[in-house]
Amino acid sequence: MSGNSVGIPTVSSFDGEIPLPHLKVTVSDHLDNPFGIQWQRYWEDAPYPGLVKTVAHVAFEVDNLAAALEGQHVIIEPNSPGRGVTVAFIEVSGAPVELMQVDHRARPDL
Repeated sequence: MSGNSVGIPTVSSFDGEIPLPHLKVTVSDHLDNPFGIQWQRYWEDAPYPGLVKTVAHVAFEVDNLAAALEGQHVIIEPNSPGRGVTVAFIEVSGAPVELMQVDHRARPDL
């Protein structure tokens, strides 16, 4: 498992907004800064737990998402924010944690 990014929820607009209509969230590119910070603004009807919409989270890349989710408290089921990437959220000690599996052949940029 390796660290990938930090997601920070906000209700304000930010530079470089990338709308993801299928997920009802607008994000920034975590690769546009050296610290992997990604701003996230959840749409009013986004179907996610309040914990994810209000508390910053860390994201870790895993080799096998299904295996990494075993025995965890999953709060957002696996989904794909974009080509070659599958993510899910778990709750660990009251904090949201994003686990992501990346197909680096499809996404050499990540």
